[in-house]
Amino acid sequence: MYERKYVFSQLTSLLNRNKFNYIVSKYKGDRYVKSFTCWNQLLVMMFGQLSNRASLRDLTTSVGVHWKKSYHLGFGKRITKSNLSKANESRDYKIYEEFAYYMIAEARSKRMSEIFKLDGNVYAFDSTTIDLCLSVFWWAKFRKTKGGIKVHTLYDIETQIPTFIHITTASVHDMNTMDKIPYEPGSYYIFDRGYNDFERLHTIHKTKSFFIIRAKSNMRIRNAKWKRRLIKNVKSDCIGYFSGYTSQKLFPKKIRKVIYWDQDQNREFKFLTNATHLTSLQVADLYKNRWIIELFFKWINQHLHIKTFYGTSMNAVFTQIWIAICDYLLLIIAKKRYTLEPSLHSISNSIGQILFKRGNIRDIFNQPAFSVNVPEGELVGQLNLW
Repeated sequence: MYERKYVFSQLTSLLNRNKFNYIVSKYKGDRYVKSFTCWNQLLVMMFGQLSNRASLRDLTTSVGVHWKKSYHLGFGKRITKSNLSKANESRDYKIYEEFAYYMIAEARSKRMSEIFKLDGNVYAFDSTTIDLCLSVFWWAKFRKTKGGIKVHTLYDIETQIPTFIHITTASVHDMNTMDKIPYEPGSYYIFDRGYNDFERLHTIHKTKSFFIIRAKSNMRIRNAKWKRRLIKNVKSDCIGYFSGYTSQKLFPKKIRKVIYWDQDQNREFKFLTNATHLTSLQVADLYKNRWIIELFFKWINQHLHIKTFYGTSMNAVFTQIWIAICDYLLLIIAKKRYTLEPSLHSISNSIGQILFKRGNIRDIFNQPAFSVNVPEGELVGQLNLW
């Protein structure tokens, strides 16, 4: 049934159009629109992302060359630089944000796994900064002569899928976005040193969730109980209270401190956690796996090409980022749906060259030429960062 369909059409057939139309009607995205609808905008932008179009003119020119195929690809009757630019500027980016969250839920359901064998989910939270030219993106002021935005991400380590994304200007401090995280009771949240906010950590504790965070060097704790039999590379494992007046007031509960010695880097790591039921090695191992989110940010910057924006307003930039995330999730869903053998890395590198090719996508990607690339566990295999 797929022999005469374009590869791009086979990918977009996995999108739930009924759900998307419901979201569009919710935000009145197609109000007063005659031809170039939100659905057409979504597919054109996804095509530009997958094919790595460098600019708005490059995208519209590339689509215009294939104008005879526009109807079959879902692009609409006529795509010009002006109507695409106007759509990115005026249509609410929350349409694509809400649709991205729907795709997140769908992608997670297809990649459920239990790596750590814990009762709850394991998340890592961090942010990546995208630099912008302040003279062009005037609304994204970061420093005196610099602009930028931050993509704050809550990343499911076991499924390797982002579950919560919050986009702000780069001037917003990372700790402030901890208030936006939808905490789940019984789940584990891993943070780096930049998130040492005792009041917000106490909020996580009150929701009956668990946190693991790397402690700052000046952290002072009044120890009350030590674990005496320690395994290799664990220098200390104790439970106590914060000794500072302010820190004790903001976090009055017991806190656990684990000191771990890394032989590869020849350095010491101090962790704070409220998960007293975990072993000290589990605490260190969970924090070690936090680096998967750093590799995810690297993958995003290299393969989703979100540093070249098709518009200058905040709405246009946010729209492009959310559609780029939809592209990432679509590749994950397609890999599972069509049982594609190559890794996500290999698929994303080659997908732009075959979007207009006819034939079964499974037969195209499962050729030996695609199977010699990086294996599926490329993110996990690069965790030798200690």
